[in-house]
Amino acid sequence: MAREALHADPLRLTRATHVVRQAALEDRRAPGPIRSVIGASWRRMRLQGLSPAGAPEIAPLPGEELLRRREGSGLQPLMPLLRQHLLPACEATGQLMVVADVEGRVLWREGQVGVLRHADHLGFVGGSAWTEGNVGTNAIGTCLVTEAPVHIHAAEHYAQSHTPWTCAAAPLRDPATGRVLGVVDLSGPVHTVHAGTLSMVTLAARLAELEIRAATQERLHGLRAIAAPLLARLDGRALVVASDGTTAAATGLVPPDRVALPIGFGGEDAWVAGFGLVTAEPLPGGWLLRIKDDDGEEQISSMTLDLSSPDPVVRLTAAGSTWAHALTPRHGEILLTLLLHPGGRSAAEIADDLFADPTRVVTVRAEISRLRKVLGSVIARQPYRMAQGVRSEIIAPPEGITALARSSAPVVTRWRAGIVTD
Repeated sequence: MAREALHADPLRLTRATHVVRQAALEDRRAPGPIRSVIGASWRRMRLQGLSPAGAPEIAPLPGEELLRRREGSGLQPLMPLLRQHLLPACEATGQLMVVADVEGRVLWREGQVGVLRHADHLGFVGGSAWTEGNVGTNAIGTCLVTEAPVHIHAAEHYAQSHTPWTCAAAPLRDPATGRVLGVVDLSGPVHTVHAGTLSMVTLAARLAELEIRAATQERLHGLRAIAAPLLARLDGRALVVASDGTTAAATGLVPPDRVALPIGFGGEDAWVAGFGLVTAEPLPGGWLLRIKDDDGEEQISSMTLDLSSPDPVVRLTAAGSTWAHALTPRHGEILLTLLLHPGGRSAAEIADDLFADPTRVVTVRAEISRLRKVLGSVIARQPYRMAQGVRSEIIAPPEGITALARSSAPVVTRWRAGIVTD
């Protein structure tokens, strides 16, 4: 299913996807190549036991909850920019612009009335869940798994009901934290496919990130003005960070771009990766963190990965005190992988655990680098594993609640089924 065929003959590409899909589902040798992103997604769906003929299992959100999700998503300020750059193209091509949150929930869906009605028949409505685990391979769900732009056309969808559809999506990312906030997507009937759709949606996502960056820099500029006279009077090492941990200024050290603050941080002593114990003083819009030079990060004695709620949390204990840090779903998957394999995992093995694709080593290394900014030397390298001397445990969810519910990672699927190998 080569992408270059899209430029020359979209109808030919559509037919080819159906032929290849049928062969793959019947475990026959496909007459043409399957793109790696599609093959990996289909393997995840099979491991999860999802039927290509199945219907979505998660009901759409009610209206009040949808409005609450919109307000809390952090994506609402980006909508004017996304509308400006994408809605004209939607009107011209007969597609929809869709924005979903990090859980794959459709928050906004805009376009021509006729296409909206078509989407209604697919269950592609406001508040619906478009994760891989709910509806199979699709641009929104697969984009959330890979955290990269993706175009999925016709029978590249895993669910038979979605094969008359084409879609392209790109992640909306907070450039300061690297955290994915959601997904922007262009979707429509297969005849609306266009070679430039993926580039267009990717560019719109990058412009949105620039807008987030500009707003962040404006906040940091104000915080630096407040912090400058304070830092000038201090001896020793100190940092000034915004409320989300983004570094505004420092004295006595070369600062990181961001500090991982514990959940509900309120100015008390806390453990910070790379610095050990710090003492905080409140500032308008942030914190002054004084680093205690006699403490180091090696004092972490235990770690707990808590999967008992929808969002994963890690708890670290040092010097008799415990601090909790929120994890991204991806970091929850990585930490689960390491705890289930105490002997260690290579980057290729972790890539297979997360994506059913052992070639994704660059992504794995980048994510573990981000995770170590929260956990510090708790994660050892060569191979990746938990450091010696740190007691660790996993808190499983109560019966009836699925751990990492949005995840279609093979390691999570196996753990849910009680299959664990080292």
